[in-house]
Amino acid sequence: MKVKTVITTLIVTILIHCQISAQNKSKTEILLVGFDHLGQMDNGTPSSNIFSKKKQQEISKITEKLKAFSPDIILVEKEPSEQNQLDSLYNAYKNNNLKLSDIDYGASETYQVGFRLAKILNLKSVYGIDHYESTSQSLLQSGDNIEVFKNGLKELMQTARPLKQKVQQDSLSIYEYIKIMNQDKLIDLTHNLIFNVPAYVVNGEFSKNGTNTVDIGAIDTKYIGAEYITLFYNRNLKIYSNILNTQLKHNSNKMILIMGQLHIGVLKGLFEHNPNYKIVDISEYLN
Repeated sequence: MKVKTVITTLIVTILIHCQISAQNKSKTEILLVGFDHLGQMDNGTPSSNIFSKKKQQEISKITEKLKAFSPDIILVEKEPSEQNQLDSLYNAYKNNNLKLSDIDYGASETYQVGFRLAKILNLKSVYGIDHYESTSQSLLQSGDNIEVFKNGLKELMQTARPLKQKVQQDSLSIYEYIKIMNQDKLIDLTHNLIFNVPAYVVNGEFSKNGTNTVDIGAIDTKYIGAEYITLFYNRNLKIYSNILNTQLKHNSNKMILIMGQLHIGVLKGLFEHNPNYKIVDISEYLN
């Protein structure tokens, strides 16, 4: 009887020790920052120009706030295959031999926030983790219950478009806009439209006018909405894999992801269930 008691006590002790060890294991912190692409903000008016003095000050406010997180790695919406080019541009910028306005698509958050933040923190580089596969909302145009999807798209447009217009008119700062875009309400709205609502749509076909660069073979038109979700989810799984492998390669402890807001909801869900990561609340920095 005593032997059984000793063995039981030993097993319990081992289990408790394992649990404590797991709790004490350091997790990589990741801060997910979603953007409405800054490179698409310019509508031809002076007030929408990302390189205007006012908007540059607003972007500087974003980087100053994010600087407090002190990431050791910055992840941006470029593919790993573009890393050499990214390194070359960043080194020239870091050494004051290149202006952001001289870079193709230099108005994008990759450069405006990613490069700027990396330079402030004196980081070696920024790292591309994207996987280029393009799929547009206009791809899903027909099928039973298509109105459910179109109504969801309309709700998103009615919510986000007026905010973007205010930014273009200089009545809402980029800082405030990005802060709003990263609130749970907006992230959930975007995520629901892409990864939930399309499943209602069945018995349809993809529009020939829609954008799709993914070759997924035979399409099951009975579940056209589910096929649509698959396109988006597949791309984000590859982005997720790129992030994990970048962290592993560089042994990062604190990572910040700067990417289109559409990706944030799905990536957040993946990281929430990865025991090696801790998601940092964006409201701690964009407050």
